[in-house]
Amino acid sequence: MRISVSVVAAARLHLGFLDMNGALGRKFGGLGLSIDAPATRLTLRPAEAMEATGPDAERARALLENAVAALAPGKRYRLTMEQAIPPHSGLGSGTQLALAITAALRRIEDLPQHVEADAALLQRGARSGLGAGLFTRGGLVVDGGRGADTTTPPVISRLAFPETWRILLVSDPAAIGLHGPEERKAFAELPPFSEADAGKLCRLVLMQALPAAAEEDFAAFGAAVTAIQSIVGDYFAPAQGGRRFTSAAVENLLARLAEAGATGVGQTSWGPTGFAFAPNEAEARRLEARVRGAAEASGLSLAVVAGADRGASIDAVYAEIA
Repeated sequence: MRISVSVVAAARLHLGFLDMNGALGRKFGGLGLSIDAPATRLTLRPAEAMEATGPDAERARALLENAVAALAPGKRYRLTMEQAIPPHSGLGSGTQLALAITAALRRIEDLPQHVEADAALLQRGARSGLGAGLFTRGGLVVDGGRGADTTTPPVISRLAFPETWRILLVSDPAAIGLHGPEERKAFAELPPFSEADAGKLCRLVLMQALPAAAEEDFAAFGAAVTAIQSIVGDYFAPAQGGRRFTSAAVENLLARLAEAGATGVGQTSWGPTGFAFAPNEAEARRLEARVRGAAEASGLSLAVVAGADRGASIDAVYAEIA
């Protein structure tokens, strides 16, 4: 039998860290949301030689080679990338790509799925367990941060995201979010995080954002996200040219969206992608139309997306060998 495995993994929004102080023995933690676009789509099959083609193929091949060395040494595969989440955009592209590749490899080799172990294997989730949790389950999740013996930060809460709510994504193709050595340098140089601010963030998540999502209270959820983003954005501003946002153009357009009635405005991870929330499709389209001209004039792109309340899909196709 011949087998090929296709995986589709959705992008995610990192809505903010919870505790960068760490006085209680755990650090970071975060609130994240799986969204239905963009996505990484790939197909893996056994082959005579190792090969990767398509969008982001170079990074995909390196991840595949590392995964194969650990999980199926000596084997060879052809990896076809049909679509890739834009890299270094704040949408979790690296983690979703790594986990999609290892999930496909495990399926081909009839190995049990182990997302948390694969995240550690491919050095994803050093500070956040959101990518692994959302790959598995989708929805709106909270991870519990990294303790002294943590491999991959655990998911401690998962809620369905209200079906009618929408998210406007604002992307700047001319900018790139911090990553790799520059990201590590930024974390090393940031000042100690206030324990009082960590307390505020945890309270905003536990006592406002999560209950609001559970009760579909859009105004309260948006207010909580805005407040979280304000605290986190101010802390990271020294690493972003003194701004809450990596891209000044994205920041300006989000300000226009807020003036037009959007809420829950912020930046995912290091950006440059920004976001704002709307209570339904019609309002999202109204807001999009309101700023479309300004976005085009600034070279920005807009998209309206929904939450994704399922994890990655992993589908195998079997065929007789001719």
